Amino acid sequence: MKAIVITSPGGPEVLQLQEVEDPQLQEDEVLIGVHATALNRADTLQRKGFHPPPKGASPYLGLECSGTVLSIGKNVSKWKIGDQVCALLGGGGYAEKVAVPAGQVLPIPPGVSVTDAASFPEVACTVWSTIFMTSRLSQGETLLVHGGSSGIGTFAIQIAKYRGARVFVTAGSEEKLAFCKSIGADVAINYKTEDFVERVKEETGGQGVDVILDCMGASYYQRNLDSLNLDGRLFIIGLQGGVTTEANLRPLLAKRLTVQAAGLRNRSLENKAAIISEVEKNVWPAIAEGKVKPVVYKSFPLAEAVDAHRLMESSKHIGKILLVP
Repeated sequence: MKAIVITSPGGPEVLQLQEVEDPQLQEDEVLIGVHATALNRADTLQRKGFHPPPKGASPYLGLECSGTVLSIGKNVSKWKIGDQVCALLGGGGYAEKVAVPAGQVLPIPPGVSVTDAASFPEVACTVWSTIFMTSRLSQGETLLVHGGSSGIGTFAIQIAKYRGARVFVTAGSEEKLAFCKSIGADVAINYKTEDFVERVKEETGGQGVDVILDCMGASYYQRNLDSLNLDGRLFIIGLQGGVTTEANLRPLLAKRLTVQAAGLRNRSLENKAAIISEVEKNVWPAIAEGKVKPVVYKSFPLAEAVDAHRLMESSKHIGKILLVP
């Protein structure tokens, strides 16, 4: 099969389409003929030599895909050859075929094309497992999403609105903020020209938001604590703003705050399967109703992965970037 190979750690130019061995199918796995895969920021880190794949996962990039079941392992009963599916991967999406544990496979949501379905597994599992399964965002509460125009952000806005939350976002351009508002964000804050703490306080009568989904880490840590309401929950899923900071911990005590962090890729297969099951039960109906839509900025042929990575690192995009073998 053909796959994108990282020829050596570095910039986008190190990615090359090469002929490689087919994946070996294990007894509990499904072999998918890839119709599309989607980029995630973790792919750019892996390309640079960070964020290695978990033990036993494919060495190739790609944390999600959509496509058709080509074969099934002998312990698999839920899926059959020919099923159209999408899946959460430990790696291997940037290829023509990928083997994936059966518990990480989802049906294509009703009303969504097979191509666009590749944009859902990673964002749906990340957002559902963090702000809902862990931070327990509930109806009537307020959510602040940093990077509102990202793949994660555009999904989080839609599902949080569907669940009855009030949604605040930060983004870095008027075009991105306008898009966030068009898909349901109630308050859109330009982090380049406004202080998001002040704006949050202003919009919540001085109280703050209940839950924050943060991709920045160190650079936003203090301001996030300052932006939370009593019993507020901060969930960190990225460290784009660095890993170390000095913080005043008083707000943690005074406001009974909870700070949590997690990634998705290195969770156990059992944990991923539990998240997938929750996503199918809670998120897929919202997609079927048309209340959560795929947000795809651009699709590239797999051979143009270099250009796709350049676009992602430019941060000009809104939503997801796809690769199609």
